[in-house]
Amino acid sequence: MLGIAQIVSWGSSFYLLAVLAAPISADTGWPLAWVVGGGSIGLLCSGVAAPFVGRMIDGFGGRQTMAAGSLLMGAGLAAVGSSTGLVTYLLGWAVLGFGMGAGLYDAAFSTLGRIFGASARRAITNLTLFGGFASTVCWPLSALAVEHIGWRGACFAYASVQVLVMAPALFLLLPREARKAPTAPDRAGAGAMSTRERRTFWLLAAILMANGAVQTTVSVHLLTILQAQGMALAAAVAVGALIGPSQVGARVVEMLVGERLHPTATLAWAGALVAVGVVLLAVGAGPAAVAVVLYAAGNGVWSIARGTVPLALFGAERYAVVMGRLAAPNLIVQAAAPFAAGLAISQLGTEATLGILAAVAAMNVIATIELAKNR
Repeated sequence: MLGIAQIVSWGSSFYLLAVLAAPISADTGWPLAWVVGGGSIGLLCSGVAAPFVGRMIDGFGGRQTMAAGSLLMGAGLAAVGSSTGLVTYLLGWAVLGFGMGAGLYDAAFSTLGRIFGASARRAITNLTLFGGFASTVCWPLSALAVEHIGWRGACFAYASVQVLVMAPALFLLLPREARKAPTAPDRAGAGAMSTRERRTFWLLAAILMANGAVQTTVSVHLLTILQAQGMALAAAVAVGALIGPSQVGARVVEMLVGERLHPTATLAWAGALVAVGVVLLAVGAGPAAVAVVLYAAGNGVWSIARGTVPLALFGAERYAVVMGRLAAPNLIVQAAAPFAAGLAISQLGTEATLGILAAVAAMNVIATIELAKNR
């Protein structure tokens, strides 16, 4: 159930503008940068909502919370589709973003942690396999919808699926969970952590933010980077298409052998693959396709590790609250990073920007090793 929900929710939110941005700009005359900026507003609002969502899942379970997330995403999509001006369009993305906070990976991981407790690692891994196919499934559907019913019709279609299908399904089919005692959120909060746990929490938060900045920057600007290195657009698109299969393939490998490693070790290996890929891309060593495959494989495993590491370090009792608090700064950084990288590319150039990303990724490997040593 959650796997299908992740395909629909990622495809109708995070991946939506990859197909709809150009048609929206062409139809309305709004600047493309502002149209794409709606996605950044959505990520920002999902980050703001994340701590509250974590507390709600911790106290009440994921059934009501994730169903509400689908309703909010449906309302946001309907608002985007019916927007008559740029302001109402961006407000629609804000509503959609609050729904994303309650409907994407962090909320789903927290729900699995609430249901399965300390044994949720396998379920989290399986869930990311579904999520990896979101763009594969929804990009063609979005393109088909734009062709036949327009971008507004595409938004209304996704809104209908969220409200009429996903919200009722999540509410009816996810397990009912007993409500926790009113004091549980306070007991699970950061104030209940020891000094060592607080240091671990902030180190993990910094690690997730650093990788989030690298990941979103590369995702948004990869084609620009490859073309700046002399690659034709068609070749750059072909190389970029390797990301999805590489992520899913790496997740399959993790599913088969990952339980032999502590989650912090998995995070360190994932960070190392990301760093090697970005460094190879920055220095131009070897085919760009190899660099992209390594980077994508690392990010594929990273998606799993960022859900399993907090469970291993802080336990199932505090998992939902900790996930919400970790998600907030990470999502805010992801919202800002592509814009900041765009400025860096225009002011410093692609080569210098890639160098900065490589340095951040390399330092993040050191941080993940430190986290693994001190678990």
